[in-house]
Amino acid sequence: MGHPIFWLVFLAHSFQNSVKDEFGAVNHLIGARLSSDVDLVVNVGDHIVNAGGKRLRPLVVILSAMANDYRGKNHIAAAAVIEFIHTATLLHDDVVDGSSLRRGRNTANSQWGNASSVLVGDFLYSRAFQMLVEIGNISVMSSIANASNLISEGEVQQLSYVGNPDIDESMYLDVIYKKTAVLYEASASIGAMLADCQTKAMANYGRHLGLAFQITDDILDYRGEEDILGKNIGSDLKDGKMTLPLIYAQGSVSGSDRAMIRDVVMNKQNERLIEVRELVKSSGGLEYSLEVARKQVLLAQEALSLLPNNVYTNDLIDLAEFSVDRVL
Repeated sequence: MGHPIFWLVFLAHSFQNSVKDEFGAVNHLIGARLSSDVDLVVNVGDHIVNAGGKRLRPLVVILSAMANDYRGKNHIAAAAVIEFIHTATLLHDDVVDGSSLRRGRNTANSQWGNASSVLVGDFLYSRAFQMLVEIGNISVMSSIANASNLISEGEVQQLSYVGNPDIDESMYLDVIYKKTAVLYEASASIGAMLADCQTKAMANYGRHLGLAFQITDDILDYRGEEDILGKNIGSDLKDGKMTLPLIYAQGSVSGSDRAMIRDVVMNKQNERLIEVRELVKSSGGLEYSLEVARKQVLLAQEALSLLPNNVYTNDLIDLAEFSVDRVL
């Protein structure tokens, strides 16, 4: 399970309370659909699905549907589908990145090996699409299929950018849209699709929410502590990835410091990581990135102006605010 301090911050927000029963139904369905005759599938799937994740994307599905006055039950299955797809991407990401820590405990690949993690990730993807067929809504299917394709494209794109210090802010935003924000966008839009109402507004909300979350995560990669956040800190820099705080710092520091940043990114000089992290902090890179994240939050909240004024819409507004509160 994730670190208790982080969970206390999450649970202190009220946006989960209004859909407590629906959220419980999603968790029950996730457990039921993890079933398999192969023990390794169950063990690995259970390890990561029930590892203390916040289930933010399923929460967005539920809140989106209910904010738009959806009266059916398919939002429960759609929320579980989103969580399975997200979990599959985590299994694959940890293999690609060689991560050893997620949500405060060992990653699946460090415990069962890379092959098992990749194959169970494939199982979760295929189970998600089985469930999509059961839902039987072609618009929802299309949204999830397109999002899944873009996520894969974003992962490949990010991999191709590793070790390249010339990645700029627009390139970075393009990658994190595909890697992260597109699944939030799909989560928000499919809730609205089920209700047949405000699909475009909810897609805009999800996209900006996802960007805010990822930018904040990239700030925490420089600012957080492993024992609090439950994941490897500084891993992006160590892997030679240019995220927004580092992009800003490289454009703001002196020539010799800029050269050092480029050298560390290109050659992965781990002995100088601390120096670069301090440069990012002193250059204002974290403050700038937080400002960009806050602008995304405002855009997400503005997208909700067309929705009815109800408890679920208010929870979506609060959720957007929470996306950046994590760094305070």
